[in-house]
Amino acid sequence: MLTAQFQIDHVTVAGRNLRLMRDVLASVGVNTENGGPHANRATEMALASFPDGSYLELIAPQPDADPEAVAAHYWSRFINTNAGPCAWAVQVPDTVGEVQRLSKRGIAVTAPARSGRTRIDGVRLDWEAAPVGPEPNGGFFPFLIQDITPRTNRVYPSGKPSTSVFRGIKRVVIAVEDLEDSVQRYQRAYDLVAPIMQEDVSFGARLAWFSDTPVILATPLSGADSANAPEQSSIATRVTQFGNLPCAFIMAGTASFSSAIPSFDSRWFGKRISWLDPAKLGWRLGVEALSPLS
Repeated sequence: MLTAQFQIDHVTVAGRNLRLMRDVLASVGVNTENGGPHANRATEMALASFPDGSYLELIAPQPDADPEAVAAHYWSRFINTNAGPCAWAVQVPDTVGEVQRLSKRGIAVTAPARSGRTRIDGVRLDWEAAPVGPEPNGGFFPFLIQDITPRTNRVYPSGKPSTSVFRGIKRVVIAVEDLEDSVQRYQRAYDLVAPIMQEDVSFGARLAWFSDTPVILATPLSGADSANAPEQSSIATRVTQFGNLPCAFIMAGTASFSSAIPSFDSRWFGKRISWLDPAKLGWRLGVEALSPLS
């Protein structure tokens, strides 16, 4: 049941310049394809698609975007500030049914609405999506998405994954202000057991992972621990600026990646995590190794 509820469709990274975002991502080994403009007259996107069917979306204003449409976009603040990670989405077979289920649990959810974009080769893509929770779309809870046109057309513009070095999006790390409240909200929405807790001083956060899900909640360390946390100020500032919002995404690695990069920066919940040059990216994109810690 958890696998069905948390089937990652895609994750989103926001910024002001799509070409620059694509170049920077390519510089750390992740190539993207042009996905085309959205039908909202505001944004366009590029994507890195993976063998497991998930993808990483880069979103920015269209060159000839309608300024009012950009300003009205639910991710406008993240786009204008080059916020990086800003949202994630899960695939659902029945958007209306999932909206009803969440509503019965007291979770704020919006009725599904149709949206779409046209690829640069002229192929039209349509889907319906529903935001979940009071935060900006996909910022805390994943938003729901169900394709109307074939999903493979949306995920694979060239008919195949854009990379085979990474298997897919494995984890979504969500920075939260109140860890206890955030845990309870996820448990209420998805019937989750208590998460596994861990502190990572180098990352500057106390982490809570719901096992068998991609969800990791991260709250800034405080007190004596924060003095030794290099990223404490950045995570705390992010929560203050944006509220509950993804602060990192983690991809699943492959054997070729693990052999090419033998060192790992973090040890989370028995897994090895390597971070792809945060100084270049300006945000956190990690890779989880195939083999667990020995």
